[in-house]
Amino acid sequence: MTLFWLRVSCMNEIGWSGWSKWIQNETLEGVPTGAPQNVTLMVNGSFLEVTWETPRADKINGNLSGYAVLINGFETSIGLKNFHYKTLTVFNLTYQVQVAAVTKAGKGIWSEPVHVFVPDFGLALAPSSSPFIPKADRILLGIVCGVTFMIMAICVFVAVKKRIHETRFGHAFDKEMQPIVQYRPNRSYGRQDDEITFNILGINGDLQTKLWDVMTDRKLLSVGKVLGEGEFGSVFEGHLKQPDGSSQKVAVKTMKMDNFSQREIEEFLSEAACMKDFCHPNVIRLLGVCLEINSHERFPKPMVILPFMKYGDLHSFLLRSRLGERPQYLPLQTLLKFMIDIALGMEYLSSKNFLHRDLAARNCMLRDDMTVCVADFGLSKKIYSGDYYRQGRIAKMPVKWIAIESLADRVFTTKSDVWAFGVAMWEIATRGMTPYPGVQNHEIYDYLLQGNRLKQPADCLDELYGIMYSCWRADPASRPSFTEVRICLEKLAERLPEAASKEDIIYINTSHPEEEEEEEQQEDEGEVCVEFCGPQLTFNKSRLAACPKSTVDNEPCVVTAEVHDSEELESRYVFAIAPQDPAASMDVTAPLLQTDVLMHANRDAICDLHQLDNTSEDSVIMV
Repeated sequence: MTLFWLRVSCMNEIGWSGWSKWIQNETLEGVPTGAPQNVTLMVNGSFLEVTWETPRADKINGNLSGYAVLINGFETSIGLKNFHYKTLTVFNLTYQVQVAAVTKAGKGIWSEPVHVFVPDFGLALAPSSSPFIPKADRILLGIVCGVTFMIMAICVFVAVKKRIHETRFGHAFDKEMQPIVQYRPNRSYGRQDDEITFNILGINGDLQTKLWDVMTDRKLLSVGKVLGEGEFGSVFEGHLKQPDGSSQKVAVKTMKMDNFSQREIEEFLSEAACMKDFCHPNVIRLLGVCLEINSHERFPKPMVILPFMKYGDLHSFLLRSRLGERPQYLPLQTLLKFMIDIALGMEYLSSKNFLHRDLAARNCMLRDDMTVCVADFGLSKKIYSGDYYRQGRIAKMPVKWIAIESLADRVFTTKSDVWAFGVAMWEIATRGMTPYPGVQNHEIYDYLLQGNRLKQPADCLDELYGIMYSCWRADPASRPSFTEVRICLEKLAERLPEAASKEDIIYINTSHPEEEEEEEQQEDEGEVCVEFCGPQLTFNKSRLAACPKSTVDNEPCVVTAEVHDSEELESRYVFAIAPQDPAASMDVTAPLLQTDVLMHANRDAICDLHQLDNTSEDSVIMV
């Protein structure tokens, strides 16, 4: 009798239909195909005792309902007993016995005949039968054997444990050879358990070896709320218990185990193995890796433990500073500090022959002290020979951050990371804007091939944009190294003054070429009064860039100027230019960049000026 499940689908000229619901059924009972085993005969006084063993379960073909015993041609049906007694009435006779199993379908095959001769004077056994051991004796024999085995096992265990204890620099030595210092090595955490778990996940041996010294006891880690969640994993807030009993706040990166492949698990753990080798203040540091085993999940979940970053990723921080509920002004000095930190981290990685391949503001983390750390090494590669890496398989790549040669040939070098760093600098300068707005991913390659690059941000220094642009040169060999970029950024930062608020430093461009001729022909040499963070300064109007013609008379117009206090100090400011008759205007000697209106005025003015003329050039005014 076999239990089975079935469902049905039909087909016509169009195709197959849907499957029906599963139906459970079983085959009908059949006659046993196996005979009872170990049939034994014994003469006990005036009785003939017959015993046997049940046939194998797979030979019964149904539910066993009883047995049939055939003695010298006379058949007797009995129940489910495994023995039968026959009263002897005839002696000096050879008895032949056979036994068959019975189901509802009928009687099975007979066992091999067993013979016994019964004399007048006593007991005889069939030559073909095996010695019969009563059930009680079998049970007793099993108990004795079991107890003996347990005693032997305990003795062996005690002896081995004692030997281990003695050989731990102990009694294995003579008294004269006793060491002065006895050392007991600490047990490594669950190495055998971790090895078994890695084997279950299908992790290769090389990756296992790299992760051994960073494996962390899961009991030391407590996981809290979700900090972020993506398509393939989540990041949780957690606390890691330290050896001194204190607790360190950490971030725990996990992957979703409901839909994954062995390759994805290896890539996740390979990222952790990469971070294990890094030791730099501007590169994120790996704290540990642990494996979580849950009863409701089929496979253990790998967890990567990283330092907790209060401000999260740099891109989100920049967006919050610009578009959040409480926008926060970030001076150029701070933005340059972000760029220098990333350059330092990438300079370290390139010195270790590592390619990041996914450098972007979103993959940089911000510490509590506003230090930027390069993170997210999911696509990073170690270069063992040569200076390039060729991607062998198709993978999801950040198209708008990839160098033009990498888009064409899938070849990545350190100079490819320099290109991505230039895009990251542009993200920082624009405070989190998306690169190439209006250009689709599939259009990027043709767009770059035509010589187009990211446009200069409205309030970006020409020198800073020049550094960015040098990172996007078509020839990788002509791009600067991370060391050269870092030095240029540091020199630029040294020339900037300390800035605490937005009214300290603002950059805009002012001249309008279409108005220069008219300004030169004007005979009116009016004066402009500007109060500039201190004493009032008076300039000849012809020396300044003209205001847009659309400016209404007797109203201040907002223009932009590049101001140089000295060769060592450069700043830009927004000025309100008074009309020819200062008396008819507003109080031009009052500070023009108030804190409460500065942010909106600057943004609106810059937008208006660039909409009027996108071909404007810088005007340099010596103060």
